[in-house]
Amino acid sequence: MITQELVEATERAGGANKNDNRRLRRSGKIPAVVYGAGSSPVSIEVEPKQITKILHSKSGHNTIFDLKVGDATAKAMIVDWQYEPIKGSIMHIDLKRIAMDKTMTVSVPVVLTGVAEGVRLQGGIMDQVVREIEVECLPADIPNQLEFDVTDLKFGDVVRVADLPHSDKIKFVTDETQTIAHVTAVKEEVVATAETAATTTAEPELIKKGKTDEEAAATPTPGKK
Repeated sequence: MITQELVEATERAGGANKNDNRRLRRSGKIPAVVYGAGSSPVSIEVEPKQITKILHSKSGHNTIFDLKVGDATAKAMIVDWQYEPIKGSIMHIDLKRIAMDKTMTVSVPVVLTGVAEGVRLQGGIMDQVVREIEVECLPADIPNQLEFDVTDLKFGDVVRVADLPHSDKIKFVTDETQTIAHVTAVKEEVVATAETAATTTAEPELIKKGKTDEEAAATPTPGKK
């Protein structure tokens, strides 16, 4: 999704080692690198609020925005980011310059809507196996998500990549036979398997048991009368 969002970045004049990155984060900025579109990679620093806003938007990391570094402005996307494991703050991001006239491969969320007939009337459950697929398209045609209405699905029905609604401007990169979701009774099978495993575990204990004291006393010892 193309937005009018403008991210203003500053090229980093100093180094880009761990100590430099720590000092930058303490100052309230995020270390980043921008590359692509035939230009050399550039180490930059950006405001965390702007990046967080984009990542939490409807189109998320597929958002195309204007990135201004010095006097140069280019379309860009967030292609990778790292969170601090304890505080959850963004530690580093990778940005990619986008050529609007060239196709690109992106990951798009798959969202199921409705309640399947196999769930409502047949006691099944909806198991979504894949939540994102890769598609190829021009930057302006990147969808926020691909939706599929599961209302008519019955027990045993399967939704595959090829079944997802899409325009002719989008090409699936993920295998079109890949299962997206199906109506199944997997929970019942898991319970049965767990019970079987418990029974199997109990059997060796019976085999390993020795004789009771009474049995041992009643059994003659070899060589004694």
